[in-house]
Amino acid sequence: MTDKPFAGKIALVAGATRGAGRAIAVELGAVGATVYVTGRTTRESASEVGRHTETIEETAELVTRAGGEGIAVPTDHLQVERVQALVDRIDREQGRLDVLVNDVWGGNKFLDFGTPVWELDLERGLRMLDLGVKTHLITSSVALPLLVRRPGGLVVEVTDGTAESNRTPRENFYYDLAKNAPIRMAYLLAEELKSVGGTAVAVTPGFLRSEEMLDGFGITEENWRDGIKIHRHFALSETPAYVGRGVAALVVDPERERWAGQSLSSGQLAKEYGVTDVDGSSPDMWAYLAAEAAAPGTEVPMDGYR
Repeated sequence: MTDKPFAGKIALVAGATRGAGRAIAVELGAVGATVYVTGRTTRESASEVGRHTETIEETAELVTRAGGEGIAVPTDHLQVERVQALVDRIDREQGRLDVLVNDVWGGNKFLDFGTPVWELDLERGLRMLDLGVKTHLITSSVALPLLVRRPGGLVVEVTDGTAESNRTPRENFYYDLAKNAPIRMAYLLAEELKSVGGTAVAVTPGFLRSEEMLDGFGITEENWRDGIKIHRHFALSETPAYVGRGVAALVVDPERERWAGQSLSSGQLAKEYGVTDVDGSSPDMWAYLAAEAAAPGTEVPMDGYR
């Protein structure tokens, strides 16, 4: 494998402003890809997430710095015409699309934990479904005709939780729907893409130390271990680069079709491909949570899960 095994290939990371989407875009750049990065927050304006600290222009610069070519295109993925203009531009400039990463989200501000559905605000719930499901459907529908033009195309649906872990209820009715839908999308797309030599998978990070999450807990990447005092699971948390490295390894795997339709965690990808987080560790949060669920009422040691 060369240093740039994905040179000459084109990726679209929808929802690359921050967090896992940004990291996946950067790591695809590191393996040589040209990466179109999209989102609603630019240096001129911010999305409803309300964060001005991360922009798609900055993500594109990080992709280029990593060794690829980053191209920022402001896009609201709920607007079909904007997504179509994005795909038309990729077709015009590159004539191909090899990887589509659906990572659009932005619904955390609408989460109301511990509230039954009949007490939830309907509009807030529907907005979560728009952001986490409808955006993915629109983007796939518009981008797939370009992706399937060549055999070997890949769709990566980014979500929260694996199919196994999401069998139990999540923290909020609408959040549960929003995060289970991409898993099913990946399964269905994998079935349909078989006929044209493509595939699809769902991918989830573990306890993600995203920019938004760190700010929410009032800590930084430099002192993240202080978070263990707030929540013991911080001990198994991971940087966005971890899932980014796992996805990049998957993308360049010539036998990636074996994962078709499956949901994969960052910990699983790390074990399969030998990637690590930036500190050299290999946290496996979802495996640990499964061990906890199998031993209710006990505090499972974290040894062996990082």
